[in-house]
Amino acid sequence: MTRAILALLLLASLAAPALAQQRVEIAADLFTVEEASHEAIFTGNVLVEHPSVTVWADRVVATYGEGGTTDIRTFVATGHVRLKTTEQTATGERAVFTPADQLLRLTGNVTVTNAGGTVDAGELVVNLKTNVSTFTGGSGGRVTGVFTSQ
Repeated sequence: MTRAILALLLLASLAAPALAQQRVEIAADLFTVEEASHEAIFTGNVLVEHPSVTVWADRVVATYGEGGTTDIRTFVATGHVRLKTTEQTATGERAVFTPADQLLRLTGNVTVTNAGGTVDAGELVVNLKTNVSTFTGGSGGRVTGVFTSQ
């Protein structure tokens, strides 16, 4: 299941320079650029379509550095977040990707489902550098899973 979870990390490709040439389509009810805070904010029924992952959220905020939109510092999706690849779906309340440390955090009633089963947790952290995915219960809860043998 860990290998399949890494496919979700293609959300990170929205901010990865090596994949910058890939087409990413974003639709939302409202799009605002706040120059002072270096934020691109998509609000209301946000849909991000990348060739490898589709993201749905109530709100997506990309914070960028002095290099503009090719210098993404953080990518945050909040409110009914769903990530879907060809192999699996993950849901939660907040997804944060930070290119500097190559970490993707999905928090708040996390559920990851694929052909091998389902895992429920409070938080999922995927480290792209080490290819390690860690589920934690969060707030004293436990990680649970139901798996189908192949």
